[in-house]
Amino acid sequence: MNGNWECPKCGNISYETGQFQATGGTLSKLFDVQSEKFSTVTCSRCKYTEIYKAKSSDLGNIFDLFFGG
Repeated sequence: MNGNWECPKCGNISYETGQFQATGGTLSKLFDVQSEKFSTVTCSRCKYTEIYKAKSSDLGNIFDLFFGG
């Protein structure tokens, strides 16, 4: 984040960031490959959360397939 984030719900400027991955489609679900990656920004006061889609690494997906990452 560039430091200019403000919660649209309560106006707070303090936040936490995080990430998570999810399956993208039928084949991804079948092979348990986490093909979609997201970044989150959560207001530290009211817990309002915004989700942004991030670029996912193809190499990381291959490792997930073989090593269950």
